[in-house]
Amino acid sequence: MSSNKRKADFVWGVSTSNYQIEGAAHEDGRGPGIWDTFSAQGKIANNDNADVACDHYHRYPEDIALMRDMGVDAYRFSISWPRVLPEGRGRINEAGLAFYDRLIDRLIATGIEPWLCLYHWDLPQTLEDLGGWTARDSATWFGDFAALVGRRYGDRVKRIATFNEPAVFSLLGYAYGSHAPGKVNHDALLKVIHNVNRAHGRAVDAIRASVERASIGSIHNVQPCRPASDSAVDRIATERFDEYWNRAFPGPQILGTYPPQLAEALAPLILPGDLAEICRPIDWFGLNHYGPLYIKESTDMLKSGFGPVPAHIPRTSMGWPIEPDGLRETLLMLDRTYSLPIYVMENGTATIDHVGDNGEVLDQDRIDYLKAYIAAMDDAIAAGADVRGYFVWSLMDNFEWNSGFKERFGLIHVDYATLQRRPKASAKWYGELIRARRGKQMAAPGAETAG
Repeated sequence: MSSNKRKADFVWGVSTSNYQIEGAAHEDGRGPGIWDTFSAQGKIANNDNADVACDHYHRYPEDIALMRDMGVDAYRFSISWPRVLPEGRGRINEAGLAFYDRLIDRLIATGIEPWLCLYHWDLPQTLEDLGGWTARDSATWFGDFAALVGRRYGDRVKRIATFNEPAVFSLLGYAYGSHAPGKVNHDALLKVIHNVNRAHGRAVDAIRASVERASIGSIHNVQPCRPASDSAVDRIATERFDEYWNRAFPGPQILGTYPPQLAEALAPLILPGDLAEICRPIDWFGLNHYGPLYIKESTDMLKSGFGPVPAHIPRTSMGWPIEPDGLRETLLMLDRTYSLPIYVMENGTATIDHVGDNGEVLDQDRIDYLKAYIAAMDDAIAAGADVRGYFVWSLMDNFEWNSGFKERFGLIHVDYATLQRRPKASAKWYGELIRARRGKQMAAPGAETAG
């Protein structure tokens, strides 16, 4: 495909996840999920919970109008498994399915393409009680869920991702205990890694069978892992951590192989046919990227932990490093390694926003961040990386997992007391960028006809 054609088809979007914005946690038949349980245990900053969150469940028309005003091409959202299958399997909740019908239909009527993610971390609690992702049956549960979603929405939704950041929810949920379900157990972690990969394969097949002309991907966090020091032990820890964080999922899903150290650890769990079940043909690679990780030797189960960011590197309000060149480096590596079109499905930053007396929300730090990272993406494309789209995390401020509502990633400011939405300066800037880029695409010679 020519570079002109790629530019003409480039997708500009925004991303969210259901649990972080929907609210309505106890309405219309939704069942409990593992994050409801985790929150109830007091594991969230300020004892926050997402029972209401941004109330997107009731306010989605307003949120879609805000997307329309920005001029985005696409909206990536996720389906709440416990909303449509309150027990995780068996009984279907029609009210939950109908909500996503309304959302999808409104998006399409507004001219915004829906990009659907099947799983963004909200396992039904009833399935967790049966072993959750540690159970081999979880691959079947997820395949059945994917088939239901495909049958219901596949006439209108073609862009479908299986998982969002499986490395994050597996490691933080089972190695470090800081995310739901809050466990620290290496044997369980290994089972989760392998079963989630098997579930991905089952879901790909289910979507292929139920959605005509489906375009399927999986969304992975990939970040350069760098030793926190020059010591040999930190270098070894970094190599080990890179396998779990960056390679445990895309490797088997796309290439059919686990990285070497992990493959040895997983060998007792891999049954004949498992790798073939996992490695199913997909159409694109979804990348979530924020910045590099600095790794040090640790006493935890992985013997690898998060080290300090070097003092000279600027950081976000969450302390994450701001290194745009890491995105360029990552895109080029992914292009070489996996040979799939790449969509940046999450990139953005938490900032301390300033609300003026006139209600204007100023977030110049976010604008500067997005400018720098989009420029790094442009450099990767110029160097040959097949990047087809870019989505900002996030459309709006939301429930940021174990940080609660403290951290704000949104282009849209949410007043959590009143639920009022206000576009930030960054929303205006992003809309202007999209319109300018779209104008250049239209003006490119041969952009409409190059094959």
